[in-house]
Parts: sequence; structure tokens; C-alpha cells
Amino acid sequence: MVGSLPVIDTGTTAWMLTSTGLVLLMVPALAMFYGGLVRTKNVVGTMMHSFVAMAIVGVIWTVCGYAMCFGESLGWTGWNWDFFLLQGIDHGPGAYYEISVNGADMAIPTLVFAMFQGKFAIITPALIAGAFAERVKFLSYCIFIALWSIVIYNPLAHWVWGGGFLTGNAIDFAGGTVIHISAGVAGLVTVLYLGARRGYPAVAMHPNNLVMTLIGAGLLWVGWFGFNAGSSVSSGLQTAQALTVTQISAATGALTWIMIEAVHLKKVTSLGFVSGVLAGLVAITPAAGDVMPSGAILLGIISALVCYGAIQMKNKLGYDDTLDVFGIHGMAGIVGAIGLTFFLRPGEGRVPMTTQLWYQTEGVLVAIGYSAVMTLILVVLIEKTIGFRMKESAEKVGMDDSLHGEHGYGMLSLN
Repeated sequence: MVGSLPVIDTGTTAWMLTSTGLVLLMVPALAMFYGGLVRTKNVVGTMMHSFVAMAIVGVIWTVCGYAMCFGESLGWTGWNWDFFLLQGIDHGPGAYYEISVNGADMAIPTLVFAMFQGKFAIITPALIAGAFAERVKFLSYCIFIALWSIVIYNPLAHWVWGGGFLTGNAIDFAGGTVIHISAGVAGLVTVLYLGARRGYPAVAMHPNNLVMTLIGAGLLWVGWFGFNAGSSVSSGLQTAQALTVTQISAATGALTWIMIEAVHLKKVTSLGFVSGVLAGLVAITPAAGDVMPSGAILLGIISALVCYGAIQMKNKLGYDDTLDVFGIHGMAGIVGAIGLTFFLRPGEGRVPMTTQLWYQTEGVLVAIGYSAVMTLILVVLIEKTIGFRMKESAEKVGMDDSLHGEHGYGMLSLN
């Protein structure tokens, strides 16, 4: 301690700065992943959905997001005027976020923690965009993610992480419930209300650039180490544990998926490989700090099986979740959030398995219900006022030309 202020732990601070950068890297990586999967005429518009989230949610997080997530609980959400515009954590006692390092009280700058958490807030609404890709107005999307961030993400993050009614009960180490389930459900609700892309499924809608998708998936895998291991807010054993199981689950998910394809389709696809990677990464996200490598392998296997089945079911039901946001993020998030109960690392303070299973189920149900209801309200509100879907003529031309006046590859394709 220096006077009444804790000592900054430079090692943990350096790791959290690195993790913050890794999580932000995931947003352009997501843009590449999504951008490669849509048709040529929509690649710029699709990538802009990810990039604009960095600006819109980045400002909202500074103004009120951090205060709502990590302020004193007011029931529906949190609030702390010291966190408004981050002014109370820029200097003085509030600038120190206390942690324990080898039993000693240390700290990192609170601004680093706030910026790390802010990257989670940015990527969540960007994930949703993959569900309704190729058919929504850009302005309407911007309004949607701004409102969704304030009304849905911030309260849910407060309930789970910021001192709300789920904090300390439901385990969600890095966002399986707060991020992936809420985004997956929001995507499903939106596409069910707005309807399918015009021509779907009769018209073939092939990815424009699977090479870009593969690169995006690789960068997401790298960024996910910051996403999960950074959530330890430390630089020690738990950090290493979270990083290790993240790698294992991602690899297992990918291997399982391509084995399923080899049996079911008699061939292995690049899209299948990256889908398996994502399924494994999402499933381990809520569990990363609490399960051992054996549990990571099992979660990777189960998530790949469940997500593969969910996508097959989507195809049979005929709804148009363009990039399988619910099928992968929603379903794998549920698998990880509930499945971790059975693979928890032994430790002091563990509640009975049945109790923890209820906590996990409660968290999943709250995330599903709250995201579904509030997302539907927002989508209906926007559709009935300024309109959410593009006009048929604009959708036929494509987002790039009709909404942005640009072409991703210097050409216009109506396919």
C-alpha cells in the first residue's frame, strides 16, 4: 500500500491491457468471418455491422454502460454517478481496481478493467447481426444495437457480474450467458419476426469468400484467449487454466465437427471446421475458469454435436438465421452454461451439484426470456416506426450499393 492507495500490479495490468486488445481484435475478426459468408453484393454492409458497433457501443459504454453494469444495484440495473463518463475512475481512489496477488492486496487501473469489459459490450450486438445479415437497413441496425446495448446487455451483465441477483450463484466466467445466449436468442427472435431473405431457400446463396472466413475464424480463436483468460482479472494459475481449456475445447469442437461431416456428408468442409471451432469456444466461455481439461474435451464434443443438430433442424424448419447465430452461439452457450455443472474443478465453497445446476438453469432461463421479450419489443418498435427491413429493390441490388454506395470487390453482383 502507498498511503491509503493499493499498489498497482504491473504484471496483471500488462496482461489485462493485452487481453483488452485481443478482445477488440475479435470484432474485425468477426467482420471477416461474417463478411466471407454472405454474397458479394453484401460483404461491405455485413462487415460494417461489426465495425460500427465499435463506435456506437464504445461511446455508450463510456457514457453509461459501465455505470449500469458495475454500479450499485437498483433492481433492474446498476448505477453509479462516479462511473458516468468514467469520470470517477480516471483519478483518485476510484482509479484503482483491487485484486489479490498471491494473498496480497494489489490493484490494476480501473480504466483497464472498464475498457476490457467494454469490448464484451461491443462484440455482443455485433454477433446478433449475423442472424439477419443481408436484409436490414443500416440506420435501423445502428438504432437497434444502441437500444439493445442499453436495455438488454447492460442489465443482464449487471445481474450476472455486477452485483445483481445472479451474481455469485450462476457461474458465467466470460460470457456464455451474458453474451452468447442473449445474442443467439436475440438473433432468432429478430429473424422470425422480419422473415427470410427474399428468395430463400429456393435461390442459392453461396459464401463469397471462404478464405476470408477462415482467416476471421483463426483471428477469433486467437482473440478468445484474451476473452476467456483475461476474465480471470489476474495473471496466475486461473489465467493459465482458462487459456488451456479454451484451446482444448476449440480444437475438440473442430475435430468433432469434421468427423460428423465425414460420416454424414462423406466430406469435410472448411465451413464445418470453423463452425466446430466456434462451437467449442462458445461452450467453454462460461466454464473456462472452473473446469479441467477433461471437461473441456467433453464440452467441445457435446457442443459440436448439439450445434450440428441445431443447424440441421434449422434447415428443416426453414427459418433464415443467415449465419447460424442461434444454432452456434445460442445453443453452444446453453450447452456450456448448463454442462459446466457436471465438470467443475473440485474446490472449497462449491455448493451441491443439484443446487449449482439450478443456478445455471436459472441464469440460462433469465437470459433467454429477457433477451427474447425485450428484443421483440425493440424490433417491433423499429419496424413500425422507421422500418427495419430493406425494400425489395434495395435488397436485390445489395447492401453495399444501396446503403453505402460502395462495392467490396470493385464490382456489383446481383447474385
